[in-house]
Amino acid sequence: MSNTIRSFAAQTRNRSIFWFIIILFTLGLGLIWIFYGARAAFLGFICLIGTSIPVGLIALFLFGLEKFVDRE
Repeated sequence: MSNTIRSFAAQTRNRSIFWFIIILFTLGLGLIWIFYGARAAFLGFICLIGTSIPVGLIALFLFGLEKFVDRE
């Protein structure tokens, strides 16, 4: 029973992160495009990609650390 709840929580967390990223890129860049134009939206895209690299590396490190600690 506990394993089912943990898998549901992990699935919900992963879906929430996925949809946050999708909304950030589509809505955020779309609004930048509407208010400031295509060049600003392109620069916003470059900034989002640039910030995704360190955030992704930190998330990957924490995921690996979690797998290392939870070994049974």
